[in-house]
Amino acid sequence: MFRFLLGLFSLLILLAIVGAAGTLFVFWHYGRGLPDYHQLAHYEPPITTRVYGGDGRLVAEYAVEKRVFVPLPVIPQLVKDAFLSAEDKNFYSHAGIDPVGIARAIAVNLKNRGKGADRRPVGASTITQQVAKNFLLTNEVSIERKVKEAILALRIERTFSKDHILELYLNEIYLGSGAYGVAAAALNYFDKGLDELNVAEAAYLAALPKAPNNYNPHRHPQAAKERRDWVIGRLFEDGKITQTEYQTMVAMPLEVRTRKEMQATQGGDYFAEDIRRELQAKYGESALWKGGLVVRASMDAKLQAMGSRVLRQGLANYDRRHGWRGPVTRIPAAAGWGPLLAAVPRPGGADEAWQTAVVLALNDHEATLGLVGGKVGHLPFSEMKWARPTLERSATGPFPRRPADVVALGDVILVEPAAKGDDGKPLPANAFSLRQIPKVEGALVAIDPHTGRVLAMVGGWSYGKSQFNRASQAMRQTGSSFKPFIYLTALENGYTPSSLVLDAPIALPQGPGLPLWRPKNYHDDYLGPTTLRVGIEKSRNLMTVRLAQALGMDKVADYAGRFGIYDNLPRQLSMALGAGETTPLRLTAAYAMLVNGGKRVRPTLIDRIQDRNGKTIFSHDLRFCDGCSAGRFTGQDMPVLPDIREQMVDPVSAYQMVSILEGVVQRGTGTSVRAVGKPLAGKTGTSNDSNDVWFVGFSPDLAVGVFVGFDEPSTLGAKETGGSIAAPIFRDFMIEALKDKPPTPFRVPPGVRLVRVNAHTGKPAMPGDTKAIYEAFKGSDRMPGDEEDVLEGSGGIDAGFSFAPFLGAEEGASTNVQLTPPPGAVPGPDGTIPTVPPVQAPASGPAPSAGGLY
Repeated sequence: MFRFLLGLFSLLILLAIVGAAGTLFVFWHYGRGLPDYHQLAHYEPPITTRVYGGDGRLVAEYAVEKRVFVPLPVIPQLVKDAFLSAEDKNFYSHAGIDPVGIARAIAVNLKNRGKGADRRPVGASTITQQVAKNFLLTNEVSIERKVKEAILALRIERTFSKDHILELYLNEIYLGSGAYGVAAAALNYFDKGLDELNVAEAAYLAALPKAPNNYNPHRHPQAAKERRDWVIGRLFEDGKITQTEYQTMVAMPLEVRTRKEMQATQGGDYFAEDIRRELQAKYGESALWKGGLVVRASMDAKLQAMGSRVLRQGLANYDRRHGWRGPVTRIPAAAGWGPLLAAVPRPGGADEAWQTAVVLALNDHEATLGLVGGKVGHLPFSEMKWARPTLERSATGPFPRRPADVVALGDVILVEPAAKGDDGKPLPANAFSLRQIPKVEGALVAIDPHTGRVLAMVGGWSYGKSQFNRASQAMRQTGSSFKPFIYLTALENGYTPSSLVLDAPIALPQGPGLPLWRPKNYHDDYLGPTTLRVGIEKSRNLMTVRLAQALGMDKVADYAGRFGIYDNLPRQLSMALGAGETTPLRLTAAYAMLVNGGKRVRPTLIDRIQDRNGKTIFSHDLRFCDGCSAGRFTGQDMPVLPDIREQMVDPVSAYQMVSILEGVVQRGTGTSVRAVGKPLAGKTGTSNDSNDVWFVGFSPDLAVGVFVGFDEPSTLGAKETGGSIAAPIFRDFMIEALKDKPPTPFRVPPGVRLVRVNAHTGKPAMPGDTKAIYEAFKGSDRMPGDEEDVLEGSGGIDAGFSFAPFLGAEEGASTNVQLTPPPGAVPGPDGTIPTVPPVQAPASGPAPSAGGLY
């Protein structure tokens, strides 16, 4: 017996030695070449870059893995308990692997197998093992990987604290629907922060790590709820919740909510895409998609929504004026139309409220429509009266007289539910209005003129239709919207708003072998000697050419460069009429620098950028505030922020131009804007053949630019101008943007002398003059007299024209014209003052045509 026991003991000792040796061999064999687990000490996972608007609402996110890193102390205990109960209840007591958990898993699996239950095997991986697998290994299903996982888990436990391991796990784990980590999952599934989750919601998140796709609440709602209830049960068993809480929570349905944050800035796609391009150019692709940057954009969500809505309405109004281009497609209108209609792709750019419909029947009063889903509607003739046929060059045919003139059986069209017609009268039930996606495009930009912050930027009809941003990427001719900078150059060089320039035909040489260039006014009329103010208010082309010729295109190009409109303006006189190309963003920023007193501002979409650790790595505001960092108030003076903006022009010159542009709205080509009822200034612009139309203007604290044109430049129509298309969009935007703002007059800088003059002649006004205005002069300016000098220009005045009765309309006004040099002319080397400067010929080739700019 003794020998037997001795032998058995020896055998056990031998087996133990062999087992220990085998274990050591396994650890040695599989432990060689394992990944370095020390890298977990410096955990920097890919984090979502988030862009927030000026009001704090989310604008966009960029990530390869949607993750929001949350330190463990910030994660609520409820969320930790849920994951520990579901995944590793002994986490804080084991050394990396859980022998008790392994034994329990074996017992449960054998029990289920003995009963013949078709259940997923219960696992025994600890949270530490999952960290090892997720960070350092692959998802390969093999014994070798499990051994390596266990070895790494033991090593990780000896190196890092339990809290650090749990923090890694809760931020790294994939929880389905593109969400990595508990914080991103809480937002994705419940639109909540972690501290807002209830027991049932935390339990659902803890139910996901094993198989997130199998418990997707949309595809597998029953399985998802059962798994959630199982986690709630584990919480109850572990004493983390009461029985009452358990019963209440399992009775709750599983409800998920889509995120609302992204809906707050509808219409901001173009804005967000420009920010994405800027971030990628500045910091690289990796920082954008993985760096967890926090970007504070300058966008005002309310103004952005207004701009998107108003621009779309303006484009739609123009499109309706220019006719109907036909149906989306055609299908048989016979039985079985439903599946055919459902198979028609929704056109890109269609409004969310629009529906596709097929014409099933026609009579003299309406069209009967078939809708997706088998429903039937009606399209009254009153809701398609606008649909004249579109002809070449944006012309239109006659108005339709019956529905059959617009649509035919089988036509697939876009319609919108309508309770009232365009005339405001109620429509019958199930009535619709005819719609079409505009072919014309446009842009709207709103800028804070004091800082350059872009508050709103809309780059087209629909980002879904075209991602090309016409606000920042489209190079278009400015037309007459560039003229204020010619006249500003004149004001900076000795002219006054009352200086006279001849408005008459002119013929200018373009170079050897080239015909004379004969620019024209838009209406082909002439006003004779006319003030600078009227030249802008009435957008006189011939005056602008003479003025640019007298100043010299080098000076004009200098001022255009100062204001950021053009980088290198060609020295051709046609450029003075807006033949050069720029973007709406750059031109609007230039106007912003007029109303802010001539100070340079850099248009920006971004206020501030912080890295993943909260450190500011970019700030648009470069001012240093001495005294802003005081810990507490001790009676010291309020800190004063310095104004570091560069002064580009005399503030008085800038104000003179603002005052003149205010006249454009009051008496000139922008009178439709007067309906806003607030102090506004601006300028229309129409390029050759009405290919591009503009209105750019401002209130004292908001600069706005509107551009409309086809992507492939072609005429917008014979009578379409900046005043008829762009100005109404500007007007409607300003009505909404300023409706809660008090009427603020434009700020007058020191050094301005306001003189009461006649708005047409520029001469001092007589008592009772009904056309009198207050004109802005500099202290050194000479007041206009009865016989004022007139800038004629060189190149010859064409014969056979007559002046329109503009200046002479005033009773007793002098019609004598004295042709003398412009104010401030410099004597030549011989001591004489030339009558006019020489004509500047282009460097090569003829000047671009610029006749008809308005």
